Amino acid sequence: MALSAPSTDPQTLIAQEVSHEQTFATFTTSTAWSLGTALRERILSLPQGTRKPALISIALATATSGGVPLHVVFQSATESGTIPDNENWVRRKRNTVLRWGVSSWAMRQKTVSGLAAGATADEIESAFVRKYAVASANGGAVADEYAIHGGGYPIRVRGVEGLVAVVVVSGLKQEDDHQVVAETIREVIAKGN
Repeated sequence: MALSAPSTDPQTLIAQEVSHEQTFATFTTSTAWSLGTALRERILSLPQGTRKPALISIALATATSGGVPLHVVFQSATESGTIPDNENWVRRKRNTVLRWGVSSWAMRQKTVSGLAAGATADEIESAFVRKYAVASANGGAVADEYAIHGGGYPIRVRGVEGLVAVVVVSGLKQEDDHQVVAETIREVIAKGN
């Protein structure tokens, strides 16, 4: 099944992320397993040309500072072909979601919305570094600890303020990384999880 194109309007994206159809009733390790395996199955069912090896990671948002490691409750490669760099992308996308409370794709679109039409990828990245004053060891071209590429997505639970967890997909095109997570969360919640 093909993916639909994600919105490029940051307000629409954020409204979708906090909507009832994107908010879990509860989120436990069993929920993480259901979501993670559903994501793996969905990615493996994508049409040739869209499908690529990907890393799926779900971590609770409980320990985000003080040197305490994150509690990863699900992680899986979809198939052979992922590389160690996928883990770095997962970490950076997760950091973006944890810091700003929205998807990494929404952060990208917020950055793009402040630039002239047709901005290059390099211009988008450096604008993000400047706007949010994040560390960049390479002179401001790319953030060291954050990534504004699709695939990092917040997990919310009804009645709980803030994020409960973060799910990240790394390996597809960035818009597909985002959309496969958004669509799969909606499907898992609709099934009663």
